[in-house]
Amino acid sequence: MDDDGISIRLTRDQAVVLSDWLYRVMFQSHDLDGIVHDRAVWSPIYAISGTLETTLGEIFVADYGPRLEAAKERLRGDLYGGDGGTADAPQHGGGGLGG
Repeated sequence: MDDDGISIRLTRDQAVVLSDWLYRVMFQSHDLDGIVHDRAVWSPIYAISGTLETTLGEIFVADYGPRLEAAKERLRGDLYGGDGGTADAPQHGGGGLGG
């Protein structure tokens, strides 16, 4: 098995929204226990969460809530063509993993 690391590229908005979601499911609820049944998956989840937390200074600013909501709206617009997430499916694929 190759132990070389990999990189995942996210936009700043994607990183902020993912960081918030991970925080909520990991520390404010027990949702992750219901989603992740294999404990081996926790290792990369903690690695991603820790990297986001140490990289994103905006999660500690006073206006974090409005910044988070703005990031969510931009991502919904990107995914659903600007209708705020009311469409049934994204208009395009992709998602930032790998490039």
